Amino acid sequence: MENKEAINNIYIGSHVSLNAPDYLLSATKEALSFGANTFMFYTGAPQNTIRIPVSRFKIKETKELFKKYSINSDKIVVHAPYIINLANTVDSSKFDFAVSFLRQEIKRVSELGFKLLVLHPGSHLGLGSEIGCKRVVEGLDLVLEDDDSNVLICLETMAGKGGEVGRTFEELAYIISHVKKSERICVCLDTCHINDAGYNVDDIETILNDFDKIIGLEKLKVLHINDSQNPIGAHKDRHANIGKGTIGLKTLQKYIFHPKLKEVPKILETPYIDSKPPYKEEIELLLKS
Repeated sequence: MENKEAINNIYIGSHVSLNAPDYLLSATKEALSFGANTFMFYTGAPQNTIRIPVSRFKIKETKELFKKYSINSDKIVVHAPYIINLANTVDSSKFDFAVSFLRQEIKRVSELGFKLLVLHPGSHLGLGSEIGCKRVVEGLDLVLEDDDSNVLICLETMAGKGGEVGRTFEELAYIISHVKKSERICVCLDTCHINDAGYNVDDIETILNDFDKIIGLEKLKVLHINDSQNPIGAHKDRHANIGKGTIGLKTLQKYIFHPKLKEVPKILETPYIDSKPPYKEEIELLLKS
């Protein structure tokens, strides 16, 4: 498949930066410079609560650029900050903060005109995944009870390090099926994370069939395409550059070209090389068949 033909039939991009003074406009230009037709960004630093008003994001100019390059707003991905832990049953103040801040993030995503918000389910802090999953359900119910936007919360598959919730499809299925507004809860599948969690990423047909049986493929809204530094089941979550890890280029291309995943945006989160983003070269590499 030629690169031009592939990019016209596949939504592929990477994490990009949201830098002053142009913010979303500069993020879009960065994505375009990589040969991408979608991208993922944080609305502010993932480690803190500092947020610039979205009125300064140059939304109008960005949407004009979207139109010029036929970028589909529904395929743009926003990532929620790491500091949100809805699985926290140890510290009620931090749980309350997580609920409040996630509400704000959903509002920001909606104001920007996007609909896909990726969220790490959180950590049970040593109390077990069952308790953690129940707490996530409680938190999502609180977050969504008065929210009428069309933003979808995409729970990310996790590697299982520490007390991470979302290591298995079953854990995510439990959360989705128990949230009152379950239609608002979807999934982001990360290839590195499921490898490190113990899934055989190379066997894509089994992965997709199991996902469909346990969760439902209609719930798969985002793919994170990352190689892994670790063997299957390591529970470490260490991303590697495309074709430089234990998963390998050919396996990752299965997720790029699989017909059942055609409409799902595919986002690279691989490490910088010599302090520079490798995404232009990696996107080209992935689109070669």
